[in-house]
Amino acid sequence: MEETIAAPSAQVNAIALEGTAAHADMSFISLFANADIIVQLVIIGLVAASFWSWAIMFNKLALFKAIKFKSQRFENNFWSGTSLEELHERYKSRATHPLSEMFVSAMDEIVKSSASKSKDSKRGLKERINKVMNISKNRALDNMENHLGFLATLGSTAPFVGLFGTVWGIMNSFTSIAEAKNISLAVVAPGIAEALFATAIGLVAAIPAVVAYNKLSVEMDKMAGKLDEFSEEFSTLISRQIDEGKI
Repeated sequence: MEETIAAPSAQVNAIALEGTAAHADMSFISLFANADIIVQLVIIGLVAASFWSWAIMFNKLALFKAIKFKSQRFENNFWSGTSLEELHERYKSRATHPLSEMFVSAMDEIVKSSASKSKDSKRGLKERINKVMNISKNRALDNMENHLGFLATLGSTAPFVGLFGTVWGIMNSFTSIAEAKNISLAVVAPGIAEALFATAIGLVAAIPAVVAYNKLSVEMDKMAGKLDEFSEEFSTLISRQIDEGKI
């Protein structure tokens, strides 16, 4: 008689637990609110890093687009036949992109050399021009590359940070199983879901950062190539004028 009563009671409990698991709130907000404090800190850190990475992405994309547009306009003016002196006067107070900055730094050196009455100032002018252009180029590339390292770091570390939250959440799940002495879905599911939520946030933070870093690195390489090409062309032009005595 006792066995007859116990069986339905166990069946009812099992059904109740399954119903609880089925109707448990598994939304992102609920998963975060019910998570362990360590998992919450991991998620907050990843979300904050993700927002910062997106800000860097939009800023760099806008910057590179503006630089490409201004550089193209400057090259058109440079090869239009306008004199170097006129271009220098036009851009020396508003050099806002790497090409114009390189040009202005080189022309400033030429003006200083031309203003000097010493014949020694003409010696080594080509080398000085190349040096100031290289300094200007490296400074511009350093400014463009600023914060890109954060994207690379986030892309490589975010999945592991999320994995740490996952491991911690699973540990809590096993602890809950041990305390409740119950391996039903209602006991296990919340902790596993919280753990997997941390992993998902880590991937959401890492994937866009990796894609953006690769894209921006390609743009950086293209800009560095364009600056090297302009440096060679301008150095050749200036060298010819020096040899002809025009400078």
